[in-house]
Amino acid sequence: MTLSRDDLARAFAEICLDAAIPVMEVYATEFTPEQKEDRSPVTEADQRAEVIILAHLERLLPGVPILAEESFSAGVRPEVGDRFLLVDPVDGTKEFIKKNGEFTVNIALIEDGVPVAGCVYAPALERIFLGGKSALAGDVEPGGSLSAASLAPIGVRTPPEGGKTAVMSRSHADETTRQFAEAQGVSDTVAAGSSLKFCKVAEGMADLYPRFAPTMEWDTAAGHAVLVAAGGRVTDPDGSPFRYAKTDTGYLNGSFIAWGYEPAL
Repeated sequence: MTLSRDDLARAFAEICLDAAIPVMEVYATEFTPEQKEDRSPVTEADQRAEVIILAHLERLLPGVPILAEESFSAGVRPEVGDRFLLVDPVDGTKEFIKKNGEFTVNIALIEDGVPVAGCVYAPALERIFLGGKSALAGDVEPGGSLSAASLAPIGVRTPPEGGKTAVMSRSHADETTRQFAEAQGVSDTVAAGSSLKFCKVAEGMADLYPRFAPTMEWDTAAGHAVLVAAGGRVTDPDGSPFRYAKTDTGYLNGSFIAWGYEPAL
């Protein structure tokens, strides 16, 4: 049976809800972060959640290659073709360590370099975002179940005449980002961690999210899917499409802009 993009996004959401249980178990403790070879932080939550996610995805989409952050760090790097999965079991580990709630569980399916279905779940905030052909969001607790009543459509907004709002990273905003936002007519900024930045644009709480600091493909794909489903787009700074399966860079992203409106570049 071939699943639709919306069916896939819903399936990813159910997996995220399941994986969030051990994430929140660790979050409730006085855990000690470790450091990976690239000096980025990692916790037991990342590792436990990824095991659950991979098991579910292998049943849901057997044979589809999976690039998952912790497995990738451990050297598990399957060759990807036109169709593959990206997984970040805890996106925003710095926010997780700070215990500010702004971390997410991310799953996305890539086809021909484009995210076609994805889920972003913020378990501490109990907020979930789905992106397939349509975009939905709702409030669901970790381990909970999705229902029609718990989800509602979301969409980007028309930028207000008084000035646009840009969402910035809590950990990685810099002068280049601020200058770009100013050139786009931004008069206000909001801060957010992890893939929630994409989601703020997707649900009309901000107009753009410029990012000039490095990210990995699994950091962005799920939020990208949600934003596109909500009527937005993601481009390189020059306006060209932002693509995935960048094997030549080791799946390292370049700069990008997430838009809630059609940019004039």
